[in-house]
Amino acid sequence: MGSPDQCPSIISRSQWQARPPVSTPETLSVPVNYTVIHHGGSNSYCTTQTACAAIVRAYQNYHIDSNGWNDIGYNFVVGEDGNVYEGRGWNAVGAHAPTYNTKSIGICIIGDFTSLLETAVSSGSVPSLRVIIVHTHFLADRLPNQAALNAVKQLIQCGVDSNKIRSTYQLIGHRQNTASSTDCPGNALYNEIKSWSHWTANPKSVNGIQIAGEKEDPINDAA
Repeated sequence: MGSPDQCPSIISRSQWQARPPVSTPETLSVPVNYTVIHHGGSNSYCTTQTACAAIVRAYQNYHIDSNGWNDIGYNFVVGEDGNVYEGRGWNAVGAHAPTYNTKSIGICIIGDFTSLLETAVSSGSVPSLRVIIVHTHFLADRLPNQAALNAVKQLIQCGVDSNKIRSTYQLIGHRQNTASSTDCPGNALYNEIKSWSHWTANPKSVNGIQIAGEKEDPINDAA
């Protein structure tokens, strides 16, 4: 593992009460060349360990029970409590980005970081007529808080220091995977990671093969 100064607080699977994988996970060949950033794509946020752990359990339940996957799809999940939650971890192939699964660490930040519609209803009147007025507009894109962003950066550096991620890794957002059709990780978060070191606009082609029986996470597809 990397040095204590570089590694964020990582909540183990037992601490967030994870279910065991359905079967023995495929071993990930490390160090990997890619780090893929995701968002949860649902309007659920958390700033406490109790709340974040509950959302991570919900992700895992959905991936296993609805998608028929072996486990939660991500290698790690990050909450706005500043903690990292161990998913498949450093040494197991994830199910988060087709063609990149066998060559990357997938990190998901809890929440939805794309534009949301806000609707407000007001009323007015004209002689003999009551008028209902509906105002609809897009909210500004919401970024994860600084605690979550710092935890992601520290986790990546921890992976580099512990030889799980190559020092020359390429950082991408899920939407850059040409095998996907998604806005993940949301406009705000995607624009943020574009300013980080190692982000690449044109990742090299990947010939990895997606895990048999697993597919892209529909939570992210909806984002």
